[in-house]
Amino acid sequence: MDYQQAQDFLAAHRQSHLLKYYETLSPEQQTCLLKQIDGLDLDRPQFRDLSALEQKRGKFEPLGALTLEEIKKDAARYREIGLEAIRTGKVGAVLLAGGQGSRLGFTHPKGMFNIGKTRNLYIFECLIENLKRVTDEAGAYVPLLIMTSKDNDAETRAFFQTHHYFGYSAGHVLFFQQETEPAIAENGKILMKSPSEIVLTPNGNGGWFSSMQRAGLLKKINEFGVEWLNVFAVDNVLQQIADPLFIGATIASGCISGSKVVSKAAPDERVGVLCLEDGKPSIVEYYEMTEEMRTLRNADGTLAYRFGVILNYLFRVDALMKTLGSDFPLHVAHKKIPYLGEDGKTLIHPEAPNAYKFETLVLDMVHMQESCLAFEVDRSKEFAPVKNATGVDSVETAQALLEQNGVVL
Repeated sequence: MDYQQAQDFLAAHRQSHLLKYYETLSPEQQTCLLKQIDGLDLDRPQFRDLSALEQKRGKFEPLGALTLEEIKKDAARYREIGLEAIRTGKVGAVLLAGGQGSRLGFTHPKGMFNIGKTRNLYIFECLIENLKRVTDEAGAYVPLLIMTSKDNDAETRAFFQTHHYFGYSAGHVLFFQQETEPAIAENGKILMKSPSEIVLTPNGNGGWFSSMQRAGLLKKINEFGVEWLNVFAVDNVLQQIADPLFIGATIASGCISGSKVVSKAAPDERVGVLCLEDGKPSIVEYYEMTEEMRTLRNADGTLAYRFGVILNYLFRVDALMKTLGSDFPLHVAHKKIPYLGEDGKTLIHPEAPNAYKFETLVLDMVHMQESCLAFEVDRSKEFAPVKNATGVDSVETAQALLEQNGVVL
């Protein structure tokens, strides 16, 4: 895209201000800005009307799960099916690690946070150790694809290199950057960070597969022979990755996707619940549930909507391929986003939410699948999120759960 093409494109979408400082930029900065503009998709409705983002939900129904008791009965068979899939190279893992540790008071990628007490133990290290237990048992490596963001990519790569991939095979670790969306002010104008930079924010955890495609990694996983991808979040230090029991049960069920779930601790626990929506697997967020849904009980007294998701999913690659190019729902968040002031020099840090960022969510990817096995796990063994510095789902609670599971801190 050259300058005239950019000018015409932006004028048609009422965003001409992005070229306001173009003449003051160096040739390299001009090229960088034009590249950013060329990557904008401004034809989508949210750039004209925020109300277009309102997602219309369908009819919700409870969805049962393969419970802990049922899994135990067939555990040996499930484990062997899963281990065989790993041994034959059919399983890959995707770590969603684009976030920073700002809520922990940590100015680096969250995975670099040291959760140890008497020794160094990084979140990334916890996850790699969990994965290594599986690959040691299977006698084969699982390709690990790590999704970073524009802001933390270089630091994350360097961290893994410095720590020699925590003993994992460097040849089986691949990095790719999460795609971005422009942030827009309340008046509909795209924000700028500097005269040559647009404010671009990560596009949410639902963009991981399209980001892999853009990075050219779909060809790589095909070369590995991967048929299943286990997707998981960075902030759960007890996350069991490429779990052969989960993989085997999903394959045996005939479902094309699977989701690890935990029984809710209470009806009002703030967690998304796996369910059916218009007959297809879906996730209803806690704030979308009615009082009737929250308290509805089965004949045996258990909550009907009781299986909360922990962001650990298994997807069949051929089914994921069908989602590429799909019109993913975009979710809007009102945030405090720093922006370039009118003087073209000062970066203003607002004290109140001033702009909107847009995200795709992996929960919408679940709804694109024809079937999904809900696979129950013991939350005391597999759910230790590190979201806050103190209190609920904090460093302290995660440390306690790690120690409870025999991890020396």
